[in-house]
Amino acid sequence: MNTVAVIMGGGAGTRLQPLTRDRAKPAVPIAGKYRLVDIPISNCINSHLRKIYLLTQYNSVSLHEHVANTYQFDQFHRGFVRILAAQQTPDSESWYAGTADAVRKSFRYFMDESPDLIVILSGDQLYRMDFRKVIEQHIANRADVTIATKPVPRAEAGSLGIMHVGDGNRIIRFVEKPGNTPQLDELRAPMYSEERYLASMGIYIFNRKILEGLLGDPKLADFGKHIIPNAIDKYNVCSFIFDGYWKDIGTIGSFWEANLELTAPRPPFTFYDPLSPVFTHMRYLPATKINCCDLNRTLLAEGCIISGHRILHSIVGVRATVGEGTVIEHSILMGADFYDFERPVDQGPPVGIGRDCFIRNAIIDKNARIGDGVYITPDGKPDDTVTPVYTVRDGVIVIAKGAVVPPGTRL
Repeated sequence: MNTVAVIMGGGAGTRLQPLTRDRAKPAVPIAGKYRLVDIPISNCINSHLRKIYLLTQYNSVSLHEHVANTYQFDQFHRGFVRILAAQQTPDSESWYAGTADAVRKSFRYFMDESPDLIVILSGDQLYRMDFRKVIEQHIANRADVTIATKPVPRAEAGSLGIMHVGDGNRIIRFVEKPGNTPQLDELRAPMYSEERYLASMGIYIFNRKILEGLLGDPKLADFGKHIIPNAIDKYNVCSFIFDGYWKDIGTIGSFWEANLELTAPRPPFTFYDPLSPVFTHMRYLPATKINCCDLNRTLLAEGCIISGHRILHSIVGVRATVGEGTVIEHSILMGADFYDFERPVDQGPPVGIGRDCFIRNAIIDKNARIGDGVYITPDGKPDDTVTPVYTVRDGVIVIAKGAVVPPGTRL
């Protein structure tokens, strides 16, 4: 069947601040060298879905640049990654009011490809999925809509959208964030001996005509809150149960955890799968140089210059520099967009981490300038502390993009 994929570019991303202060959620760097948007796009390419639309609105410049520089199919292939930015038109002067509203206002562009199926994806999740399997089940079930679901324990179920599945994988009920209540007991997945609940992954496959009809009411602005409950009442909506790794990157805590899990000897998600690679922008950087450092459970991206004392359980992004004597533990360094000798500065410490610093439980955003002898941890700082230089959320301290921390500072 002729299929197009639609990736949601994300809203304001307030729970990921300050990482989303200057960029959209899908443009947030992950695993040292990638961006979050690389995950759904790569899943599409590896599933032979090559007609991809990316819907954007908030802080979208860096996202547009990344996609334009990365996903260029050759002239002999009909595939594309096409950006559809929110716009005012004679039919609508308002911006996107939600996920469904974004698809509604962009629908006429999808029709250029005359699709039979439309796959709706989120731009801020970490997972690997072959969408061909979902489409095969969708066709076999003669479904109007298929929703990818993930079995989760009770401790996680209360804060997610939970599906109740009947015979033939048909979804008969959907409750958004039921909480730890008696209502949750009614939603337990019957196909598991242990207590499990089927949570929506925010991945949907629609027959084109069904989606077109569901989008007819402009008051229905969101898929999870409006479109899906409405579809369950009217159509054959089925569940595709996914047992692989999946993580929603919606908060600072989940972002920090997802990154540091990648440093395990056998991580729950790997970027080392040769049959299903994750694509990203090719930077043509030199190999990382390690002058002197004790490295343990650490991912090092290319183009780094490392002269520290110890880096433990951490991610080190592209072009990162770490000075002599510095200790970094349980942290994410996003690296830099340039070397200082490429773009000289007139004052302040150079881009990167200086000498004799101590950094623990931190995220250092791109192009930050950390002077010599700086001490950075979230210890003693209440959650939701927000300053121009740093923010503390979920027990993690985040140094903002381009921030300057003078030598000797204790944060």
